[in-house]
Amino acid sequence: MKTVSGFEITGWDAVPDGEEGKGPFLSEARVVKRYQGDLDGEGRVRLLMCRASADGPLENAGYIASEQVRGTLGGREGTFVLHHWGIAEAGASPSTAGHVVPGSGTGGLAGLSGTVEIHVDEDGKHTLALDYQIS
Repeated sequence: MKTVSGFEITGWDAVPDGEEGKGPFLSEARVVKRYQGDLDGEGRVRLLMCRASADGPLENAGYIASEQVRGTLGGREGTFVLHHWGIAEAGASPSTAGHVVPGSGTGGLAGLSGTVEIHVDEDGKHTLALDYQIS
């Protein structure tokens, strides 16, 4: 099955990893998301991020994330974990990908597996595309 659900970032707490200076800038963030659609619930995310430079554009950046999602997917309630990543480069469309962590589903979402992509449109609207199955 494939579903696309919108989400909003409702919390963002970022901490730099080391000194700002010339060259790559690393940081870590704890993020909270609110999903609405076929996936209805909340995501709690740990992000590791890199920008090409501390004062550089967000277009030259990358992240890796581990996200625990709690809610309802396709009428089934439970939790699961996503691992996803993304790269943004000036002049190119951002690229994201990820997977449901095998065995991480609980409750009605036990046996969930699948892949994920995250999209941000020109207006800043975020969506999560989840191609999944429950065995």
